[in-house]
Amino acid sequence: MSGFTDKLGDLEDKHDKQVDQAVAKAGEEADKRTDEKYSEQVDKGVQEAQKRD
Repeated sequence: MSGFTDKLGDLEDKHDKQVDQAVAKAGEEADKRTDEKYSEQVDKGVQEAQKRD
């Protein structure tokens, strides 16, 4: 399994901007589907996901 996570990390590093955009889009979709009921939590999750090293 570590080989998979290593490859995922490499892919993430090479496509950092696209990953951030995908995370933001997923957050927007979550807000939309929950009528923004959990908007604060979703925003916090998106920010944490985008802080990855």
